[in-house]
Amino acid sequence: MQKSSKKKPTWTDLKRHLADLDGPSLLALIQNLYAASKDNQAFLHARFALGEDVLEPYKTIIHRWVCPDVLRNQDISVVKAKKAISDYKKAAGRPEGLAELMVFYCESCMNLLGSSSD
Repeated sequence: MQKSSKKKPTWTDLKRHLADLDGPSLLALIQNLYAASKDNQAFLHARFALGEDVLEPYKTIIHRWVCPDVLRNQDISVVKAKKAISDYKKAAGRPEGLAELMVFYCESCMNLLGSSSD
């Protein structure tokens, strides 16, 4: 079997194509990406500080993976919960937002462990 001589596409390859797009084409591409997934929507909302609470989707993800619904047989995943914080950092990276998500993560872990600060 012969190996394919094509290499995996890179950011440089994509950037070359994006540079050729005019304004309306670039907007249409971003619209398609926005419609493609909730993660893309959360990223863009956080990046441009749109909406009342741009942290809510990230908190939802943290809560889902740190405090799973045992009746639905959901698993715990520290990696997936921490990824939400990393995703926010890539999208906006505002220090106050990162701090709030980190505190929320810690509080969620404490709730899972049955501890209360009350």
